Amino acid sequence: MGEKYLTDLEIAQKAVMEPINKVAQRLDVPEEALEYYGRYKAKLSEEYLAGLEGRPEGKLILVTAINPTPAGEGKTTVSVGLGQAFGRLGRKAVTALREPSLGPCFGIKGGAAGGGYAQVVPMEELNLHFTGDFHAITSANNLLAALLDNHIQQGNELQIDTRQIVWKRCMDMNDRVLRNIVVGLGSKLDGFVREDHFVITVASEIMAILCLAEDMKDLKRRLSKIIVAYNIAGEPVTAGELQAVGAMAALLKDALKPNLVQTLEHTPVLVHGGPFANIAHGCNSVRATRTALRMADYCITEAGFGADLGAEKFFDIKCRMAGLKPDAVVLVATIRALKYNGGTAESLKKSSENMSEDGNLDALKRGIVNLEKHMENLHKYGVPVVVALNSFVTDTQAEVDFVREFCTARGCEFAVAEVWAKGGEGGIALAEKVLDVLDSKESHFQVLYEDDMSLEDKIHTVAEEIYGAGSVSFSPAAKRQLQKLEELGFGTLPVCMAKNQYSLSDNPKLLGRPEGFELTVREVYVSAGAGFVVALTGDVVTMPALSKKPAAYGIDVEDNGVITGLF
Repeated sequence: MGEKYLTDLEIAQKAVMEPINKVAQRLDVPEEALEYYGRYKAKLSEEYLAGLEGRPEGKLILVTAINPTPAGEGKTTVSVGLGQAFGRLGRKAVTALREPSLGPCFGIKGGAAGGGYAQVVPMEELNLHFTGDFHAITSANNLLAALLDNHIQQGNELQIDTRQIVWKRCMDMNDRVLRNIVVGLGSKLDGFVREDHFVITVASEIMAILCLAEDMKDLKRRLSKIIVAYNIAGEPVTAGELQAVGAMAALLKDALKPNLVQTLEHTPVLVHGGPFANIAHGCNSVRATRTALRMADYCITEAGFGADLGAEKFFDIKCRMAGLKPDAVVLVATIRALKYNGGTAESLKKSSENMSEDGNLDALKRGIVNLEKHMENLHKYGVPVVVALNSFVTDTQAEVDFVREFCTARGCEFAVAEVWAKGGEGGIALAEKVLDVLDSKESHFQVLYEDDMSLEDKIHTVAEEIYGAGSVSFSPAAKRQLQKLEELGFGTLPVCMAKNQYSLSDNPKLLGRPEGFELTVREVYVSAGAGFVVALTGDVVTMPALSKKPAAYGIDVEDNGVITGLF
């Protein structure tokens, strides 16, 4: 049985990596196009990226999932394994993924390097500091915050209303006590006393901007549009007016370049950007996706959390803005998550205690309606769907057969992915199914709503069509905010719904396929530089917290420098 039961970290640490220039050679990337970060990581130069302009683009494959358990359902693992399987089949493919946030790494969910024998390496570096992109985004965000407070201290020429400051500081860590703070305490020289807030770096608008910008010119254009506050007359004050754009762009210059790494089987991966899908738009950078499409015949990318969040935003925000047209969708499910959606967390606990096969099937039959809803939702976008069952050793044949028959009865393609245990070999059945769909089914991609719909109607459309809500209620504050944003000319922007990831509803305990519920929108604000309007629903927060026993408790470094406990 041997290595099959090693931890993800142990598997990654035993891997023999190739120098990154050798990985690049498979994509005909010249050595001078690589900006090295050690032997196994490199950024792609601006000159190389510019040289890709005009090249034909390959097929775009999105990997998404059903609503997950707190541990996630292996969406990244399937993405990586699918890329490895394409390599084994002799297909030229690049996987484009997000960078991990330190919040989940030290919290509960874990990293974003995949798992088992379908991982991106170097795993420790990817999950920790990587190439410093997140640090650059954090610094740019907080530079803008510092310039804002300094402007007020130095005379407030722009007449900023200190009661209407909307720009928040950030850090890439779960830290609940920073959600609501007071700054400026002390003497007159220490600034004006006011309430302030922190968000996690992956929720910063600058993260979204970096992931949607086409190049440096577009990055600076978007940065200049960031609304930091409103003046006494109620008019927006922007980062451009604060003269912050040039310095912020200087901090982001290298972060704007995609990062090239490899899988355990040496297939190429572009890892770039990392907005959360429950509080941001949940996709890797447009630059990385576009680059992958021009470097290879197939680009495999993923969108965060379930398809109600990640896939919806991938389609309605990223594809809308960048003009991307996905050719196929892989919808990842697990027996574990389907049982979880069949009741409560108790069903997951019972499953791990070896329930009888009949008991397993009962929970599975109740929870599979969650998969059904996601299948229906994805078909609304006109893109062919393949359901991938991410295999666990605890799955029974009866359970697998039930899910297979459920999918085929609804005209949906199905394949079992055994990539965690077998790497690329375990993904060949899925890869062949995806290739068959690409050859035999045409994508007729369309977004869910039109630009000229009102912001309120767009929120209603997502809530009712994707989540299954019966109605939407807006707090008085949200109503006022929507009216003001429409008056300011932001009504044509897409909406970015901030919602919990565990349920289709805004109540994380409402599992399965809830219908007819009321979705509550408590706050609405514009990310003018990113180009979307954010609607906060339920209890979702933009600065997460650590659990009672965070993963950080189990992480250590041995005397020889080897990291332990990182998954």
